[in-house]
Amino acid sequence: MTTDIKNQGSVSAQIAALPALTIKELWALWDAHFTRRPAHTNRSYVESRLAYKLQELAYGGLPDGVRKYLADCGAKHSKITIANKGRGNEVHLMPGTQLLREWDDREYRVTVTPDGQYDLDGLRFKSLSAAARHITGTPWSGPKFFGLREGSEGKSGGGR
Repeated sequence: MTTDIKNQGSVSAQIAALPALTIKELWALWDAHFTRRPAHTNRSYVESRLAYKLQELAYGGLPDGVRKYLADCGAKHSKITIANKGRGNEVHLMPGTQLLREWDDREYRVTVTPDGQYDLDGLRFKSLSAAARHITGTPWSGPKFFGLREGSEGKSGGGR
């Protein structure tokens, strides 16, 4: 089986071919359609997202009105927003973005990688907070430490 399932004919035939692909072929197809891989994956999730993407490419995405309606419904009925009350929105940075921070008379440069991780002097971190913790040796909010959110240290930009 090949990752070029567009030669399979109809959209339904392309979707029906997904379970027969090896996981390596699924990831190749994923990489062709998405900019980064999900953090937590299983085969069923990858297949379902690829199936949606194939349909979206063939028939178009959801109209803006429907998309907004669904987002509003999700926000209105989500229990997650209640659990996270008081927390701000997640910070999303474009790959290649560089964040500078001076700490203990040293300048640190963190670069956002294409897979959504953070590179600091060749070390990879899954979150800005992990990078900040590595720099300071103590728990920090990464967005505050790098001045992306209001906070006493991050806002002033000063280090120790």
